[in-house]
Amino acid sequence: MSYVAIVDYGAGNIKSVEKALNRLGADTLVTDSPKDISKASRVILPGVGAFGDAMERLDRQGLSDIIREVCSSDTPFLGICLGLQLLYGTSDESPGAKGLGILKGSIRKLPDSELKVPHIGWNSLELSGDGRLFKGVPDGSFVYFVHSYYLTSEDSGAVKARTVYGEVIDASVEYGNVFACQFHPEKSSEQGLLMLENFLRI
Repeated sequence: MSYVAIVDYGAGNIKSVEKALNRLGADTLVTDSPKDISKASRVILPGVGAFGDAMERLDRQGLSDIIREVCSSDTPFLGICLGLQLLYGTSDESPGAKGLGILKGSIRKLPDSELKVPHIGWNSLELSGDGRLFKGVPDGSFVYFVHSYYLTSEDSGAVKARTVYGEVIDASVEYGNVFACQFHPEKSSEQGLLMLENFLRI
């Protein structure tokens, strides 16, 4: 049976992802089983919360290695919000904590300014034009963000969408079979559903 594995490591926000995928007709399995994840046709790593705590849970549950295996295979993988940040090696949020180290870049704290932190709400995307998640999505589309830390990717070619909130934020990356979004496509209305549908078609 073909299904989308949604990695459950206790980091919340899983139900909204599952609901959005089910609305699109996908068979989903919310799981913390490396065996189930390895058999999935697609894998999604969602999450909200702290970088260090999340990595501790992934390591403790034996999920870090299977995520690395999936990302090194040809199975489509999508990280959402904290799930994007965990793909990198470190984060300003949790000094000393080691991330998955799958992609290269920096997870930095949004600076204190006249803008409120965390960044909560709708913001527009500047698309690079060739991101497979964004096929049919108009440039300038608004999506929903909730975050205090942001990505600066070392590989500018992997960045498929950016936004601005005090700083230029690399809002979505694509590297081979690995996709990730700082925003929440599952909470981003019809355009967000189109992004998830595009992921299901990859």
